[in-house]
Amino acid sequence: MSTYETMAFHLETERLILRPWAESDAVEFSALLAERGKGTPTVERARTSIATLLAGTETTGFALLPIQRRAEGDFIGYCGLIIGRSTVEEPEIAYELFQRVHGHGYATEAARAVLDAAAATGRKRLWSTVGAWNTPSLRVLEKLGFARDHMTTDDSGEVVWLTRSLP
Repeated sequence: MSTYETMAFHLETERLILRPWAESDAVEFSALLAERGKGTPTVERARTSIATLLAGTETTGFALLPIQRRAEGDFIGYCGLIIGRSTVEEPEIAYELFQRVHGHGYATEAARAVLDAAAATGRKRLWSTVGAWNTPSLRVLEKLGFARDHMTTDDSGEVVWLTRSLP
C-alpha cells in the first residue's frame, strides 16, 4: 500500500476549476487531442482514454484533471499528475490546453494548484518531460521552479527532463 495521501481531485484557483473527468468531457478531449496534428481520435476512443485515466487514479491515488474556466464554464484542457516516464513515488506533472487559450497563464495557474496538491500527498519530488521544441511549456515549468536535469531522445526528437523538489 502507498505511503502517500490521495491527491485532492477538485482544485480551484482564481480563474479555474480542476475536477474529475466526466463522460461528457469526451467530445472536448477528442478535439484537444486532435490539436496535436496526428488526426482526431473518435469520441469513443476519448471515452476509453478517460476510463483508463480514472482506473489509473484508483491505483496511483493521483490524477490528470480536466480544467475548466470558472467564468465561462468551458473545458480548456487538463493538468495533473501521471506516471508517464517516471514512477508513482516521483510522478510527472502534465498539462495540455487548447491553442485558443494559450498565452493567458492558465497552464501556470493550473500547474501551481497541482504542485500544491502533489506536495499535500507527501511526495518529495516531481518530474516533467517536454519536447525540446516546446518553448511555452518549458517556460511554464521554469516559472514553477522546475530545473533541467537531463535530455533523452525518443521518436519525436529531444526530450528535456525537468525536476522540482516539493516542500
